[in-house]
Amino acid sequence: MDKSVQKITENVSLIASKETWIEGLAIDQLIKTSELAGMHRVAGMPDLHPGRGYPIGAAFFTLNKIYPALVGNDIGCGMALWQTSAKVSKVNLDKLAKKFEHVELPLDESWSSMIENRKHEKGITTNGYDRALGTIGGGNHFAEFQAIDEVYNQKALDELGLNKKHLQLLVHSGSRGLGQSILVEHITKHNHDGLNTNDDDFLDYMVKHDEAVRWAELNRELIAKRFLEAIRAKGDCALDINHNLVSAKKIDDCDGWLHRKGATPSDKGYVVIPGSRGDYSYLVKPLENKSDNLSTSLFSLAHGAGRKWKRGECHGRLGHKYKREDLYRTALGSRVVCGNKELLYDEAPQAYKKCETVISDMVDAGLIEVVAKLRPVLTFKTNGDCSS
Repeated sequence: MDKSVQKITENVSLIASKETWIEGLAIDQLIKTSELAGMHRVAGMPDLHPGRGYPIGAAFFTLNKIYPALVGNDIGCGMALWQTSAKVSKVNLDKLAKKFEHVELPLDESWSSMIENRKHEKGITTNGYDRALGTIGGGNHFAEFQAIDEVYNQKALDELGLNKKHLQLLVHSGSRGLGQSILVEHITKHNHDGLNTNDDDFLDYMVKHDEAVRWAELNRELIAKRFLEAIRAKGDCALDINHNLVSAKKIDDCDGWLHRKGATPSDKGYVVIPGSRGDYSYLVKPLENKSDNLSTSLFSLAHGAGRKWKRGECHGRLGHKYKREDLYRTALGSRVVCGNKELLYDEAPQAYKKCETVISDMVDAGLIEVVAKLRPVLTFKTNGDCSS
């Protein structure tokens, strides 16, 4: 077994080298989750960190049962990468940072017909959360303009239609209040017991879950389009991959259900694995030549750098070293737009692992090939106080 693949128990694996720091509580949560009824295999990614009862940065494979609580409230959360028409050489950071005054308001009437058309095309019938469409939300969600810093596989870049001379736009968001309402409804009725696949409630949850995934994809599309409109640029979506979802999958010759909570699919083509706002992100190509490791990793990858520190304790750790103004610029020369003081500290680069470590663990495990390194130019979190 590769040095970056650890076997924790008979049915728990961790895709990380011994040198990669992972909090003990996250491992404990991983093991505890593996003991749930119907759980066949569990895999932690190198960005594994503790969540509320269940770990984040992990994949879980069940037989005859699903656990909506493992997917969580942000059903369909994921990353979309857009190639923009804006040139990197023309960027003026001071001017760029002032262009996003209205990107958190509900989309106005001028978007209505496009929203209706896209909802119809994607089979979205729910209307109760339309006001949230095109909005990022809080927590670790963001929209970030990036520059391609280094290219390792030009052919792959060409295949995706990405141009080094132009800005890229990476959008990280999910299903907002819609996903939250679906989870709350489930927990109210079933607590954390999960659902047998022959239950009526299983089918009901899956229909709502699948719609929330499509809603999240549309949300990212609308976020990207309004950010492009704000800088008067055009753009095309190069990829859009969800990392919070449950889907049918055959693994170890068993038909079951693969839950991903902060775990990027490795069976959906190219993906972006973002660093913190002061770190590089990586465009990677999943590899299919090591079937044993693909099965061990449950066909999943890290979804980001992974937190080192809990939310809420970052201000205490950083406040005496950094004034608020210090955190609006990063060591890589990029700019941060974040009007929420707590969020500014909670999402500081220091609160996250180095993304390079996470990437190298997956390279060593034979799971990915790095296509390009992306440097942050401007990261947008929120103009003011926001809810998640």
